[in-house]
Amino acid sequence: MMELRWNGVGILLALVFGVCNAQFGNPIGAWAQRRQPTVQGPALGGLSTSLQDPLNVQVKQMMQGPVKKLTWHFPQAPEKPKQPQVHFELRQPTRASSVAVHCGENMVHVEVKKDFFGTGELINPSALTLGGCAVAGEDSAAQILILQSELQSCRSVLMMTEDELVYTFNLLYAPNPSGSGSGSPVLRTMGTVVGVECHYPRKFNVSSNALLPAWIPYAATVTAEERLVFFLRLMMDDWQFERPSNQYFLGDLINIEASVMQYNHVPLRIFVDSCVATAVPDVNSTPRYSFIENYGCLVDAKLTSSSSRFLPRVQGDKLQFQLEAFVFEQQRSGLIYFTCFLKAAAAASVPTDAVNKACSFTANGWTAADEDARVCSCCDASCGVRDVGRVPPVAGPQWEGRVSLGPVVVGEKAPFWQ
Repeated sequence: MMELRWNGVGILLALVFGVCNAQFGNPIGAWAQRRQPTVQGPALGGLSTSLQDPLNVQVKQMMQGPVKKLTWHFPQAPEKPKQPQVHFELRQPTRASSVAVHCGENMVHVEVKKDFFGTGELINPSALTLGGCAVAGEDSAAQILILQSELQSCRSVLMMTEDELVYTFNLLYAPNPSGSGSGSPVLRTMGTVVGVECHYPRKFNVSSNALLPAWIPYAATVTAEERLVFFLRLMMDDWQFERPSNQYFLGDLINIEASVMQYNHVPLRIFVDSCVATAVPDVNSTPRYSFIENYGCLVDAKLTSSSSRFLPRVQGDKLQFQLEAFVFEQQRSGLIYFTCFLKAAAAASVPTDAVNKACSFTANGWTAADEDARVCSCCDASCGVRDVGRVPPVAGPQWEGRVSLGPVVVGEKAPFWQ
């Protein structure tokens, strides 16, 4: 009996040692066993089933087991919607015609628009000087600044050529930063210098004093001692300033002003007897197009149904007309040169007549730039014959000259989608 009892104790100890070894000595095996379902039944050797997981390690080990790896990225910005194709053409800035100059016998008179650069930004009068001389006056209604100087003042420079005396001034615009006094460095306009020149002929009388000897008749004196200077100019649409560009397109109206510079004369009236357009400077070249003829008849509108016309005369020594732009057939250059025969006469002594007129063709017939349209009735026939080197007889003295203008560049207007 004693021996069997010890054997029983030995078997019991062996079972307990095996259980402990399974719990602590071989954890992997223990985890594998714990995943099996619990068997409900009598305890081995009288041990409680709680000895199989006394510390509840099975639950903790399952919570600390491997889990799925989490991934995270910054959200992507939505794609920018595609911009539809649009036509864009960069507009090139144009030179503003904002300075007008009148040269007198001993003074220069300069008028400057306050919108100096043509951008809508008005300049400060204190920033504008003529050779260091400040603004002398202002026309508030017209937004114009006025500067005046004697020809030898305001740092003028005198140059002498073979035929002319030239007085040169510098019109200086030096702006201050916006909000002067606040330390702001912002400039709304840039500084610039505009050259102003007054030209006077050297070889002819330009004085307003009495001519000597005083007993010589005035008409004889001016005929012997003076010549008149004729001009043809391209003008802006408002006719106030000379046009800075000679570029036009088909369909544009070319504004041309014929004028005469008078010195010691009574008021003069200028006429355009004839005008010819050519593709080269030679007036006798071909092709050539005579658009004013017959002593002042502008025939372009009658020949081509254009809008060309003389404007009503507003000043005796100036005559303005518009010519619709054109090009010569089979001429790719688009260059046009104008040559006009001008004449001037004393306004009081030379009435408007068949050989001293400016006539335009309209839907209502011929109209005159001056007051009497009856003088245009001969434009459909012949208004007189000019002998070479001789002027038709008039009641007073008359001067004439040939003036050229060009080149004028005429291009085609391309459709915007090209």
